[in-house]
Amino acid sequence: MQKQLVLLHGWGMNREVWELVRPELNFIFDGEVRALDLPGYGHAQALQGEGTHSDLPTMAKQLSEQLQDGSILVGWSLGGLVALYLAHFYPHKVSKVILVASTPFFSHSSNWPGIKNAVLEQFNQQLVENSNKTIERFLAIQAMGSESARQDIKQLKALIQQAPSTSEQVLKQGLEILEYQDLRQEFAHLKQPIGAIFGRLDALVPYKAIEQMQRLRPHLDIEVLDKASHAPFISHKDEFVAALKAML
Repeated sequence: MQKQLVLLHGWGMNREVWELVRPELNFIFDGEVRALDLPGYGHAQALQGEGTHSDLPTMAKQLSEQLQDGSILVGWSLGGLVALYLAHFYPHKVSKVILVASTPFFSHSSNWPGIKNAVLEQFNQQLVENSNKTIERFLAIQAMGSESARQDIKQLKALIQQAPSTSEQVLKQGLEILEYQDLRQEFAHLKQPIGAIFGRLDALVPYKAIEQMQRLRPHLDIEVLDKASHAPFISHKDEFVAALKAML
């Protein structure tokens, strides 16, 4: 059976965000490269079914049914949390996880650098008022610090608009996952190898979190792109592909 590299997107996005880098990934990976929508997002909204929630266990179960055994998962941001959850609860489906601008716990606390709760609460409030504007603000934060920030935002926006927009309910549930889901113990004890690619200028996943991740998992394979922010596969495509190739 052909090996599979499966790409999982982040909050408020969809599988289209991977289109800029897919040709290069097809070139470096000896197998099939697939980008999947998280259930409830993009083209996968029908997968949800009426009354189904986009909580992490439900999303993982639906995604696991689309994965072949031994898949390599590349999870960006929220997609990284989903990838770790899949690796822990569906271990036969996952042979390796590569996190992109992602950590096993996103909330800031006294012993963990992350997104401050006030920021997540603000996004939650803004969603009720205007979900499209909220996504635009989120895109701006993702590109913050990158030399090509304006161009990055433009590209991300154009890509996500190629799929149906995500419902407010699913977006709220995604924020709840980012605020409350803590997979640090699962991350520390996963049997599968894990790699992680970070942008040093990332405003959402602080550079300081890397040190905490290394304490939990001393042999973590890490690559930091010095001038990248939260979407390194868009702003620094060549460096990202080189880092991913080394991890594969």
